[in-house]
Amino acid sequence: MENLSIKAWAEAERPREKLMNVGRHTLTDSELIAILLRTGAKQITAVELARKLLAQCNNDLTEMSRLSVKELAKEKGMGEVKAITLVAALELGRRRREAEAMRKEKITTSQDAVNIMQPHLADLIHEEFWLLLLNRAHIVINKKKVSSGGVSGTVVDPKMVFKLAIENNASSIILCHNHPSGNNKPSDADISLTRKLKEAGNLLEITVIDHVIIAGASFYSFADEGMI
Repeated sequence: MENLSIKAWAEAERPREKLMNVGRHTLTDSELIAILLRTGAKQITAVELARKLLAQCNNDLTEMSRLSVKELAKEKGMGEVKAITLVAALELGRRRREAEAMRKEKITTSQDAVNIMQPHLADLIHEEFWLLLLNRAHIVINKKKVSSGGVSGTVVDPKMVFKLAIENNASSIILCHNHPSGNNKPSDADISLTRKLKEAGNLLEITVIDHVIIAGASFYSFADEGMI
């Protein structure tokens, strides 16, 4: 049996035609992915291939976005070209979320900070530590990566944190890092670092107003929990 292209299906089952005639919001995740894949493999349609990919990622697009081209290409019927197309589409989605979050530049809640940083941190398989740098009105001046590490941690130099804050004339900062494990609870090291940076900030008159830990779709805020 030849590879089944989308053109070979009954018209009512074609995701492209469904998108054009009924609207993009009516398509399932697997149908949208099938449009990107274009064709399936022997005895499997593009939609079925998309369903297999989603099932391996627990039907979670965020989990899928963590996969590399090489990892996606391993699936029978995928190949490098389809994998590259899918990775590019997921990256565009990530950038759209980031752009939407940055339109609201003033930080009033921990969720505002998470909305800005989640696109950067939620999909990573290693830890990174970032700063949100704010002016006196709590408007974001800049965001900067401080360090990058392994699966279980990253080293943070307090001198680098406040060097970046001073260079950007920040009045306050929000500490941000991720937990690739999916557990958003702070470790003893996280608590100790937060306390140390809070104390150093007080001396420099640069307020550490929060430390958010992003773990996929969930997060932990030191400010919300009364830990800062």
